[in-house]
Amino acid sequence: MRRLLSASVPFTGVLGLLALWWAVTAAQVFPPQVLASPARVVEAARDGLQSGELLRNVGLSLSRLAVGYVVGAGLGLAFGTAMALSKSFESYTAGLFHAIRQVPTVAFIPMLVLVFGVEETFKIVVVAKAAFYPTALATYTGVQGVPRRYYDVAEIYRFSALDKLWRVVGPATLPPVLTGLRLSLSRAWVALVAAELLVADSGIGQMMEMGRQTFQLEVVLLGVVLIGAIGFALDRAFRQLELSLVRGAPA
Repeated sequence: MRRLLSASVPFTGVLGLLALWWAVTAAQVFPPQVLASPARVVEAARDGLQSGELLRNVGLSLSRLAVGYVVGAGLGLAFGTAMALSKSFESYTAGLFHAIRQVPTVAFIPMLVLVFGVEETFKIVVVAKAAFYPTALATYTGVQGVPRRYYDVAEIYRFSALDKLWRVVGPATLPPVLTGLRLSLSRAWVALVAAELLVADSGIGQMMEMGRQTFQLEVVLLGVVLIGAIGFALDRAFRQLELSLVRGAPA
């Protein structure tokens, strides 16, 4: 019973917000054209499921997220490791890296549209850019924090460069790198939705934009609920993966 209560605590705020939403719309504090009721949002979700459009848009958004995240996070891991282990590589790239990471991903959207157009490549590049920098920074910081004595022990056992990465650097940097990967997943999801809102012909963001243009506020609110629910589910799932990997990592 205690475990069940503990698991329900994170949802208390969500349930409270839903209750407030229902109460405000039931009391007609705002006109229906300004704030749609939960019942209208549920109806919009039902209509979207029946037509197949809702699942299609969610599937497209998640597929773009998956491809872009794998590409961006993979490059971030490699770049952060190289920058931490090679002083010459760091001296050539650190300035540009730290300058560009200060610029929000959304600011690059106009330029990326000119370069890649509005097709799938554009959305994947946006996601990859958003995932790259948190991962690279976390990896760089984690690798730099590995104690020197770890490398000394590796030298005694005559580890190859690959063995050092796999058996020394990898386990020692696992917690901060996983935290960076988790943060990059959240940022990539937000960046993707923003890109779909601005320039897209499909996806959750485009569904919301079409709802706005046709004055279907329930569709817009459905998109907001989906974005929050999917983002929350992704973060919780990654958190569980992170805990299991850290517990199972060798000391």
